[in-house]
Amino acid sequence: MITWIKNVNKKTLCLTIAIVILIISAATVYIHYSRQSISTDDAAIDGQTVVLSPKVAGYIKTIYVNDNQTVKAGDIIMQIDPKDYQLQVNNAKAALSAAKAALAAAQDNAAATSITAPAKIRSAQEKINSAQASWEKAAADKQRMQMLINSDACSQEQYDQSVAAEKSTRASLQQAQADLSSASSASHVIANAEDTAKQLEAQVEKAQVELNQAETNLQNTKIIAPTDGRITKKSVNEGAYVEAGTQLCSLVSFDLWVTANFKESQLKGMKPGDKVDISIDAYPNLKLTGKVDSFQAGTGSYFSLFPAENATGNFVKTTQRIPVKILLDQFSDSTAVLLGPGMSVEPTVHIN
Repeated sequence: MITWIKNVNKKTLCLTIAIVILIISAATVYIHYSRQSISTDDAAIDGQTVVLSPKVAGYIKTIYVNDNQTVKAGDIIMQIDPKDYQLQVNNAKAALSAAKAALAAAQDNAAATSITAPAKIRSAQEKINSAQASWEKAAADKQRMQMLINSDACSQEQYDQSVAAEKSTRASLQQAQADLSSASSASHVIANAEDTAKQLEAQVEKAQVELNQAETNLQNTKIIAPTDGRITKKSVNEGAYVEAGTQLCSLVSFDLWVTANFKESQLKGMKPGDKVDISIDAYPNLKLTGKVDSFQAGTGSYFSLFPAENATGNFVKTTQRIPVKILLDQFSDSTAVLLGPGMSVEPTVHIN
């Protein structure tokens, strides 16, 4: 009997010791795990949200999407009536064609002037030479007739003819000299022709710019999705008139991450690259993973709309929270459709 009691006591002691060791081991593992893992429930999914607005005014002709519809980058979301903008393009093309035609004519004129103007100078000089010779001969004839009429060797009629011939040739010489003077301004004529061509070149450039702007405005009648995502908060219907900058809808990108507000006392040992397990309040069975990306350069309260100020002298130390950006690991498109900015999550960071 005594031996049996001793054996029972030994078994109970061994079992007790084993339980104690198990409890200590479990406590050690828990404490170690707790020290190596940090979590917070002050966290939410964050992401890029783009407000889609038109760059031109007009009536909404067609809407190609519905609320919460998934779209791809480059998809047409809405179409503003393009008729007026197409007319602007047509008018700009006509103006550009007219400007180019005027420029071509001016360039041809400048090229012709650069050739004909010097030729006119040479022609005028040749006329002067000819007129000078004719006048000198007529002047000599007049002088000779003057001598002859004094000696009654010629008639008055002959003398009058010589005088008239001298006056005519002198007038021709003076006209030729005037023509040369006019032709000598060829450099100014050429410069004016070139200036006209340059002015028309500027008009062509202006017309081209106006055409480019008209084509851009026509293209901007299409509201294009800048990235993959989902349409939300559609606020217009077909037929509505919108101004440039009017908010039409929002596009929530699939580029999502988690912003977790950890207590400043929890950041010891946490660093970029640490692995993170993420549970989502809306979908308890959906588990995501990620890694710590970066820490905000300041507390959340410091960057709040009304930061805390203490001007009374009464100070109570409050543990601050630091926003930590957590990048999500790759997830499927079906999961992306379930997630959205603002959804509550609980991240657990595993410190290495």
